Amino acid sequence: MSQKIKVKQKRWKEIIRKNWELYLLLLPTLIFFILFHYYPMYGAQIAFRDFKITKGIWGSDWVGFKHFQRFLNSPYFIEILLNTLRLSIYSLIVNTPLPIAFALMLNYCRNRKFAKVLQTVSYAPHFISTVVMVAMLSLFLSTRSGFVNQAIKALGGQEFNFMASPEAFPHLYVWSGVWQNLGWSAIIYIGSLSSISPELHEAAIVDGATIMQRIRYVDIPGIMNTVIMLLILNVGNVLSIGFEKVFLMSNSLNSSTAEVISTYTYKVGMVQAQYSYSTAVGLFNSIVNFILLVTVNTIARKVSDNSVY
Repeated sequence: MSQKIKVKQKRWKEIIRKNWELYLLLLPTLIFFILFHYYPMYGAQIAFRDFKITKGIWGSDWVGFKHFQRFLNSPYFIEILLNTLRLSIYSLIVNTPLPIAFALMLNYCRNRKFAKVLQTVSYAPHFISTVVMVAMLSLFLSTRSGFVNQAIKALGGQEFNFMASPEAFPHLYVWSGVWQNLGWSAIIYIGSLSSISPELHEAAIVDGATIMQRIRYVDIPGIMNTVIMLLILNVGNVLSIGFEKVFLMSNSLNSSTAEVISTYTYKVGMVQAQYSYSTAVGLFNSIVNFILLVTVNTIARKVSDNSVY
């Protein structure tokens, strides 16, 4: 047994010696993940303690699942969970097919110059910061000077305060995200479409296939692996709604639909200094995401033989 271990160690040393440059390039990324993803797991035990800053983590009393039970029994739990699921599922339903459709449209555009310009223009909003994007939304939808309300009044309608409406918040959140990330999300599908063999399209054209038939029988099957991979990863983040955008768009008038797990964690943790409780809420969120990721990945592997792992 020891001889086998020595052989393996010698083999690994030889591999590292031959490829040390690649491992050196990998080192910064490895350090980043250790420092910012694995080392912070040490602090997750705060969720199971009644954390006091003066006592430190190890000196604080162990309370088990007390904070988890508090969150599950909280009067805000159902509302926050439903709001988070509503935004996540809505985003998933909209943001899964639209980038695929956009990539297919660019792929079949005959005017290549126009396609390149359209592709570049669609990328641009992705590089706008979340703060600037929300500020733009506020200006566009302002009841005083926003061009949207000005157009509504010009058509004989009444002005509407979109940013203060609980009903409008999910739509504003999702569709502003589509505008900002549609082109960027389509990049990977454009790459997958370019990897499909041209011979398949040539054969389909010879057989008299229309564009829609080529999309259905050549393009969609060709990118299905990519679609499934991204869908699995997105489902794994179904409860991880982006904090910044929701926080900037929410206010006291639309909080009934805008309060999600991430903003609730911020308020009870950073504002109210309930560190153990907020850590328990965040850990609950991560555990649910992990379970969803494993479940969807297992289903995808059994149904289509495609999975992340």
